[in-house]
Amino acid sequence: MKKEISQFMTYLKHEKNASPHTIISYNRDLNQFADYLEEGKIKLTMIDNIVLRGFLARLHERGNIKSTTARKLAAIRSFLQFCVKKKWLDDNPAKVVATPKQERPVPSFLSEEEMAVFLDLPLSDQPLDLRDKAALELLYASGVRVSELVGMNLDDINFEDRLIRVKGKGKKERLLPFGRKAADSLTRYIQARSLINKGKIDEQALFLNYRGERLTSRSVERTVDKYIRLTASRRKISPHSLRHSFASHLLSRGADLRVIQELLGHESLATTQKYTHIDLKQLLEVYRKSHPHS
Repeated sequence: MKKEISQFMTYLKHEKNASPHTIISYNRDLNQFADYLEEGKIKLTMIDNIVLRGFLARLHERGNIKSTTARKLAAIRSFLQFCVKKKWLDDNPAKVVATPKQERPVPSFLSEEEMAVFLDLPLSDQPLDLRDKAALELLYASGVRVSELVGMNLDDINFEDRLIRVKGKGKKERLLPFGRKAADSLTRYIQARSLINKGKIDEQALFLNYRGERLTSRSVERTVDKYIRLTASRRKISPHSLRHSFASHLLSRGADLRVIQELLGHESLATTQKYTHIDLKQLLEVYRKSHPHS
């Protein structure tokens, strides 16, 4: 089956334009499945839902978590569909095998008080500190994804109306408001931006690294990690946590869930509804402290 897997990898790369990360993980997962089949002397045409469930059971026995098992099943399902397309199989047996239900952890987030302390940390007037301050303020003020933040250009900002144009998933654009504090931080950063790398800079990109090039998502992760270490918080906080904080704070202050969905750029309301778990936790805490019969 290794030859068929190799052809599938070529298909993913050249026809589906899959990312290098997807290709590497699919190749690893499918070769693990191929080794399982070889161990049981099972040919490609002999694969059925019983064989697939046997493989999933093996993964469970070896301690694979549900998300890992789901990813491996997704790789197998895509590969077998490719086999159907190539007429190597009549049908895709993975279609009837249910994906393991995922546990939905409550997203990590900062309270309003913790967020205020966190955003006050970049204090100096050095261009890169001003950049950090502006980036963190904008992440929290608008709820954008990190990939959206680093993809922003100078001409995406409308200071008069305090709106920013964001290019989201699937190249869909949306306009997002940002507050006064973010506007002030952006203004100060943009005034100092030309001092980065002695003015040898990317003229379009909003956020720059020390070489004057567009900032990367990895750099934003390091920035958040740097400042979170200076706070009293010992929890694992990522750039995405600022997006979670944005949504949960809006929700706790009475914002409609559909408005939050629009701001976050979620296709489905179900994706946004995970933030209600945060609000429910706060609600229960207030109830238990306040209700006479709690």
